[in-house]
Amino acid sequence: MQVADYNLLYNSLSFAIATFGASTVFFFCQRSQVAPAYKTSLTLAGLVCLIALYHYFRIFESFNDAYIFQDGLVKETGGQLNVSYRYVGWLLTVPLLLLELVLVIRLTREETFSVGTKLTVAAIIMVLLGYSGEVLVDTNQIQERWVYWSLAMLPFLYILYYLIIKLKHPISKQPKNVRSLVSNARWLLILSWAIYPIVYLLPIFDPSTSYINLQIGYTVADIFSLALFGIMIYLIAQRKSDIGA
Repeated sequence: MQVADYNLLYNSLSFAIATFGASTVFFFCQRSQVAPAYKTSLTLAGLVCLIALYHYFRIFESFNDAYIFQDGLVKETGGQLNVSYRYVGWLLTVPLLLLELVLVIRLTREETFSVGTKLTVAAIIMVLLGYSGEVLVDTNQIQERWVYWSLAMLPFLYILYYLIIKLKHPISKQPKNVRSLVSNARWLLILSWAIYPIVYLLPIFDPSTSYINLQIGYTVADIFSLALFGIMIYLIAQRKSDIGA
């Protein structure tokens, strides 16, 4: 590993830890500023960032165990940068992210349960398939990685279908001064999630792709889809609380 790569990953992980730590405190503190109907959404936003904070600490620890900076050089210790922490975190945070959006829209109780269950199951399957293809399959097994990527895209596309098509009508029924915020939050989630399958494919199209680039790509996507999306949920909850919607 080059010194520049070491510093880039070190700093990106540090930034992510600071972001998720600050976001966790913010979301839990702001629960008192929104109506009771939206407190659960902010609780979930806080939990998502708390889970991410914990797992980024573990990733950072494994990074420090795997590499040391000494005498102007980056040296391997024989340890391993454990990326499984990412997938364990995603297994918890991805379903919660979807529930944040569903709850802040305020569907009927039956619709919330139905939509939430379907999206949660799809999210769990997607993450498990992604884990199998990236962690359990060797990087030189290109065909196997393609298979798992393709399989993981099926629940991913199902989730996109719900976000783009099925939630279009409920979003159109939101109060006028909140509608654009809800739509923007939905598109932020969609676009930030689109980063993950692209990063996943980088080693397939370019075998020389640095492992560091993969980790930085995932970290950037996490910041947008977890912390920034949570901010959007908070803005929606606050505005709907102000108008009593």
